[in-house]
This record gives sequence, C-alpha cells and structure tokens, in this order.
Amino acid sequence: MDYIKQRVLTLADYICEQNATVRDAAKRFGVSKSTVHKDVSERLEQINPYIFKKVRKVLDKNKAERHIRGGRATKQKFEEMKKRSLK
Repeated sequence: MDYIKQRVLTLADYICEQNATVRDAAKRFGVSKSTVHKDVSERLEQINPYIFKKVRKVLDKNKAERHIRGGRATKQKFEEMKKRSLK
C-alpha cells in the first residue's frame, strides 16, 4: 500500500508542477491513463484532500482546453500531409 500512496503523491506533484495532462503523467511514469486517473481522482482525495483540490484545478483546466489542443494537432497533421504531397 505504501508503494501506491507514494505513486499517487508523485503523480499529483508532477501534474501540479508541470500542469500536465493525465496522458502526460501516464507516459512520464510508465503507467496507464486509467491508473493515473484513478490515483488522482479517487485515491488522492483520501490521502491528501488539499493536494487533490490543486490537481483537480489543473485537470479541469486541461479538460476545458483539450478541444484547442486537438484542433492544433489536427491542423499540424494536415500541414505535414500537405508538405509531403508537394515534394
């Protein structure tokens, strides 16, 4: 159980310090997105409610902005495809 508690706190710190998404944190620590989400949305609230509120703010902000990131990624994808077809 101590391992899980440490992982939860490490993920929470990373998300807060880097304004990271769940996907970013999962990739950085080599765990699944589901694990990160469960850790920071369920387990963290029990371990440290103060940090939970900080992480929740970051994740809510990321969720509100995800359509913008998705649009940028799509735009970049099509620009790359256009460059390749012109060569």
